[in-house]
Amino acid sequence: MAAHFEIYKDKAGEFRFRLKSANGQIVATGEGYTTKSHAHEGVEAVKRAAAAATIVDLEDK
Repeated sequence: MAAHFEIYKDKAGEFRFRLKSANGQIVATGEGYTTKSHAHEGVEAVKRAAAAATIVDLEDK
């Protein structure tokens, strides 16, 4: 299976998302949202930001 986002409800009743790699490892998780639609918006925001994101290696500073 290809990498994908999963949206789920946590124990506190909030909606969250996680990004899973092709091998099933969790790569990233999102904050808690009060609605499923807000969680979907969070996924879209991450997708937009990641497309142009650069890497800042703090060990080089």
